[in-house]
Amino acid sequence: MSASLQNIKIAVDAVVFGYRENKLYVLLIQQKFGSQNTYWALPGGLVQEDESLLEAVKRELKEETNVSVNYLEQLYTFGDDISRDPRNRVISVAYFALVDPSKLTLIADTDADHVSWVEIDKIPNLAFDHDEIVNRAIKRLKNKLTYQPIGFDLLPNKFMFSDLENLYTTIIAKDIDRRNFRKKMMSFGFITETEEFADKKSGRPAKLYTFNVAEYKRLEKEGIHFEIKLV
Repeated sequence: MSASLQNIKIAVDAVVFGYRENKLYVLLIQQKFGSQNTYWALPGGLVQEDESLLEAVKRELKEETNVSVNYLEQLYTFGDDISRDPRNRVISVAYFALVDPSKLTLIADTDADHVSWVEIDKIPNLAFDHDEIVNRAIKRLKNKLTYQPIGFDLLPNKFMFSDLENLYTTIIAKDIDRRNFRKKMMSFGFITETEEFADKKSGRPAKLYTFNVAEYKRLEKEGIHFEIKLV
């Protein structure tokens, strides 16, 4: 068949994870096209002729949810199922990101009727193959946490160390060796103890910590050996 007859569209989809109150969330939009029923889906859309994939996914996120993300990691390309989108033959390049929901204001716009943070264990059936995309993103995130010290984008600028521990146990869904975890994290030097304490209603006041992005990036270039010990 002649290449000139090819009519394949390229799209991008974004899996944006948020974390609050020891629960992991994903950002979803509710859409309605024509006479089709309203459904939940990942933010995303078709890539325009004059933009890169990364530019496209950032634009779609901003247009549909009002969310701006500095760093998105490419997850996977979905297109083996030629009928994944009943409207057209569409290949989608999926990205994922980690954000702190408290820093964001959600606004549904363009073709999104609603936008919401949804707990990962309460995600409804999603449009197209977006369930598969989310599941793959969750698996990638869990795997990365066990060998790379990430996840700080999910926390406030100042956090208790227990918040970081709970973040990891929530996402991995397993208990970690907290003593070993604390010792290893602090040894890298990109977590700084402040002189401030968290407002706790009961119990011993807990120190607050901050994440040194510059130091983390410096060490990341050199190569960080990180491994979580599970209980």
